[in-house]
Amino acid sequence: MNHFHRNPMAQAEHLCGLPARVCQTFDFKVLPLTEEELRQQQLHQKRQQERYQQALHAQQHQRGPGPGRYHQGARPGQRPPQYKLQAKITGLERLGKKDPSIRFDVHTNLPKFRTTQVRDIKRTHSEFVKLADHLISSNPEAFVPAVPPALTSAGAGTDEDEARTKASMQRWLTYVCGNDVLMRDDEMKFFVESDAGYSPMIRMKQPATGVRRKVIKQFAPPPDDTPELHDARPIVKQFYLGTMETGQKMDKVVRARRGLGLAESELGGKLGSMHVQETHPGLASAYRKLGKIIQMAGDYHAAQGTAEATTLGAPLNYHSSDALIVKETLTNRHILLRDLLSAQQATRSKLSAADRLKASGSVRREKVDEAISALDEARSHELYLAQKTQRVTSNLLHEKRRWFTRTAADLRVSIREYVLREIEAERRTLATLESVRPDVRAIDATGGLSRLGREAHPVIRRSSMASSQGPRGDAWSGVPRRPDALDRSVSGGFPPPVTEEDDVNSEGGRKRAASGAGSLKTVREDEPDDDRVDAKNAASRLATSTF
Repeated sequence: MNHFHRNPMAQAEHLCGLPARVCQTFDFKVLPLTEEELRQQQLHQKRQQERYQQALHAQQHQRGPGPGRYHQGARPGQRPPQYKLQAKITGLERLGKKDPSIRFDVHTNLPKFRTTQVRDIKRTHSEFVKLADHLISSNPEAFVPAVPPALTSAGAGTDEDEARTKASMQRWLTYVCGNDVLMRDDEMKFFVESDAGYSPMIRMKQPATGVRRKVIKQFAPPPDDTPELHDARPIVKQFYLGTMETGQKMDKVVRARRGLGLAESELGGKLGSMHVQETHPGLASAYRKLGKIIQMAGDYHAAQGTAEATTLGAPLNYHSSDALIVKETLTNRHILLRDLLSAQQATRSKLSAADRLKASGSVRREKVDEAISALDEARSHELYLAQKTQRVTSNLLHEKRRWFTRTAADLRVSIREYVLREIEAERRTLATLESVRPDVRAIDATGGLSRLGREAHPVIRRSSMASSQGPRGDAWSGVPRRPDALDRSVSGGFPPPVTEEDDVNSEGGRKRAASGAGSLKTVREDEPDDDRVDAKNAASRLATSTF
């Protein structure tokens, strides 16, 4: 008995037949230790702690460079290292209809890589898609942008298609390699240093898939202590649906524009063939030249449809797929919040079960041990989910702001490019149609409309034969053309315009405003009355038009 009075742990095990930590958990009464026994116990605990630290230090040295090295705290007086991963696309290879290959170089100072520079890496477009799918599944705290399509609407083999594909893939690589979370993923190392192609080493899955994911989406969002992220998902969903619907309507516009081009080409061919049976020489010449002009206008409309699909249709479809990834990432965060709530509820239920067991009269060793292990497991799982939720929330806040800014800037650039291409196409079409005006005027001496059967011909007045579209801008608006309108390039985000020859000398055109004002107030007053652009002269021309 003296042994049990001296050793409280042995006394506890003898009284209830349970381990000492179980007795302490359920507040069993034990005798206090003496000073000598307490000092020996503290010395024993200190030795065990030192052995644990030495074993942990040796284990870290044996593992070598691993993911944990990037999360260790910096030494006192030293700044944490600034890791970087830079990639530059050097070439694009297309072989028929096969998956295109992209060549790029990588420079990094991450210690997990074998070297600091890796040159001439060749990866197919499908391998980029595999990498993106893995990054989306394994990094719930980051917004991984959608991989741009392998082929643009400009058509395979064209310079514009190659330039746009390389520029879009470069933007994707720059964002992924510049993200602090994504650059540390182990798959980035395998993607860069793999010699024979790339395939993910670990296939990650979404936290909820299939029917379970659809059922979870039907419920109301869980309680969220971050209003910015809570309000972001409905906005992203509306943007996703809006861009998808707008992209579909834009595709219809493109198909209609191309159909108009084909119809105009057919009309021009039939109209030009009418000059064969026409006996009037002036009208025969007008038929022949007007048919060619209408065919040219049809070709311009077909090219305009391609430009519309390239400048606005493709960006809308891309941003729709990108917004879908962002929406699903925010949905994964909601699923994580639900898991955290269920873990907290499970912890409370395990704790209440342990309290009931504690208050019961008879305590069995198997039940107590099972209750303690279940409670410890529930608490550790809850702690893990709480830390993960906090990390995901803090990172997604920064990612959300960056995504909103990046998407708005990209859409502004796409809309601006679309508008400029539309203006250039309309100007080209108008200048082409105006080039046939002299032939229509020269059908006969009365201005070309005497064959309509009019009894009283209008008085022949002097009309300007100059083209309304010239290198200085629109003749009818008084606004000069931008000086950088002809200097746009694909590398800057805008494709180079198609040069066109001016059939009419610019000296014969009507005068334009000297300043860059955007109104007709700057039109010079010393212009001839016949060529002035105002409401009175326009109405007079419409009333006495001979064209």
